[in-house]
Amino acid sequence: MNAYSMNCFENCWHSSEKPCIHFVDCVQQGQKCDCSDESTRRLEQYKRALLLIEHDIPVILVGMGTCGLANGARQILEAFKAECAARELNVTLIPVGCVGYCAREVIVDVKLPGRPRVSYCEVTKKDVANIVETTLVNGAIVGDKLLGLYEADGAGDWKEAALLSDIPFFARQHRINLENCGVIDPESIDQYLARGGYAGLSKLLQTHEPQNVINDVLTSGLRGRGGGGFPTGKKWQFAHDQEADKKYLICNADEGDPGAFMDRALLEGDPHRVVEGMIIAAYAIGASYGYIYCRAEYPLAIQRLEKTLEEARAYGLLGNNILGSGFNFNMRIKKGAGAFVCGEETALINSIEGRRGMPRPRPPFPAVSGLFGKPTIINNVETFANVSTIFRHGPEWYAAIGTQTSKGTKIFALSGNVTNVGLVEVPMGVTLREVIFDIGGGIPDGKKFKAVQIGGPSGGALPESVIDTPIDYEHLREVGAMMGSGGLVVMDEDTCMVDLAKYFMTFIQSESCGKCIPCREGTLRLLEILERLTRSHRNEQTQEDAMLRFQGMVYLERLASVIQDTSLCGLGQTAANPVLSTLHYFRDEYEAHLYDRTCPAGACSELLTYHINTDICNGCGVCVRKCPENAILGEKKKAHYIIDEKCIRCDQCRTNCNFDAIYVN
Repeated sequence: MNAYSMNCFENCWHSSEKPCIHFVDCVQQGQKCDCSDESTRRLEQYKRALLLIEHDIPVILVGMGTCGLANGARQILEAFKAECAARELNVTLIPVGCVGYCAREVIVDVKLPGRPRVSYCEVTKKDVANIVETTLVNGAIVGDKLLGLYEADGAGDWKEAALLSDIPFFARQHRINLENCGVIDPESIDQYLARGGYAGLSKLLQTHEPQNVINDVLTSGLRGRGGGGFPTGKKWQFAHDQEADKKYLICNADEGDPGAFMDRALLEGDPHRVVEGMIIAAYAIGASYGYIYCRAEYPLAIQRLEKTLEEARAYGLLGNNILGSGFNFNMRIKKGAGAFVCGEETALINSIEGRRGMPRPRPPFPAVSGLFGKPTIINNVETFANVSTIFRHGPEWYAAIGTQTSKGTKIFALSGNVTNVGLVEVPMGVTLREVIFDIGGGIPDGKKFKAVQIGGPSGGALPESVIDTPIDYEHLREVGAMMGSGGLVVMDEDTCMVDLAKYFMTFIQSESCGKCIPCREGTLRLLEILERLTRSHRNEQTQEDAMLRFQGMVYLERLASVIQDTSLCGLGQTAANPVLSTLHYFRDEYEAHLYDRTCPAGACSELLTYHINTDICNGCGVCVRKCPENAILGEKKKAHYIIDEKCIRCDQCRTNCNFDAIYVN
């Protein structure tokens, strides 16, 4: 019996039915406690989980993140259960989180002993019987459903099925925080343990004092992934140094950026990684209680988090005397109502305290006086996921990834006009071009790339001229953008940048809490200006319209700068970023809207003028019948014409013309 198992024999479950400090080590080394039937049961669960991970028994993995469920994954899982039962096949079915390739959901992986894992994509219910018959019964592959092929025309031979790491979408990624997503059952602590989970926590509880933990985080160079990029270790040090009878820890899972789903995917696919990171952080700062502030629009994430906390308590990883170390920490989930402003630290604290989600003036900062007036540390989901990764592999290992000032990896939600929509994890320092074209597959339908919005509504729209910018905190700031939480929305040539700025300003204005005048009133004025820019010239009758045309872009820029400089919190201070960045890089589009009253991208319908090509029109009358305003006139079988003053730009005439005789400019 080695030292670990002897320690377990002497200490484990004798009185409290909770494991000793070496429990995780013993389980992961295949040891059991002779003093408890419970330890034997848990070891057997772990061994079975290990078999599933190591492919020693037939396994089917069904992607059941939100994107998979939206495409029918639940019905597909039930169909696999029924088909395998009908054939009396000894197969284990595992619901997993999203592997990240959202554009190809539903993704189903089949793992047979002695064979590489094969991934099928865009699986529907009707494909289930064929996959079971071909792969599980006959040992062949269904070629037309493979996620990747070495040979495009190959089918039936396992050698032709590309590994995930060889598929372009995954080949350029460095998946360390997403390594378990799409691989393990997110509701199984045993499968997380089988992948090395909680090993970092177990080790530091045995070997590290709280200050040593903070020192390791400082050595790793980890910066907050919530947007600001403040050094995580420095933030923890502030709270650690405070004298208080109680300290709090909060995980900010209030992901509100349009087009962002990084936190949701992590919580749905690997919640134990986030919880482990939170326990480590709590130990470092001396917190005794924590909250996971998750918006109620994430029901699947909340469901899996609740199961995660329940399992962690059962295994002695939460509660009193964690792993016999003498450290006490517990946590609960707090559901948010979906207010974007509650992503700001002090507004989030107000919400947890039962107040309206509005920011507080700082200082004092939350690390000094936060939740209920006690020292409080707030980090987002991805930051805590990085913490558990650091203590599993070591701070020096982590610091070797990324750039000199931006260490580690960053997860991006890649969406918009891009071929491979999904979740991407890349080392800091890769370029935007690599993410959009090498991983994202470029722009679909042969369209040209126009811009990428990075950092959410508070970020910036960057054109092709700066697409080779490395992704790190400093370089993005230099080109007028920010890292943000990780939303990355790609736009093609059909996108109007003025309309884009209006969209983001509509969102920001509606989400302003209204506490400070610059944000409450300033964003409304910005939105009104953008609305006037995209409005038909026939409505230009107000004094504001005349003033806008006279002052041009100067008024818009000055107002944006005032909002930026005088707002109370981060939401207001970055609210004008979409306007300022689009003005900087796409000023010609603003001028076309302002002076020429045209939309170069053809997206602002009120600025479009409809024409009929008289050389093509044969007077069939279809457009006349479809026009709701009787704006089209002409004799039967003769070319028609459009009365512009009556046209409401509904586009019915153009879309219903059988001869493509109607065009816009």
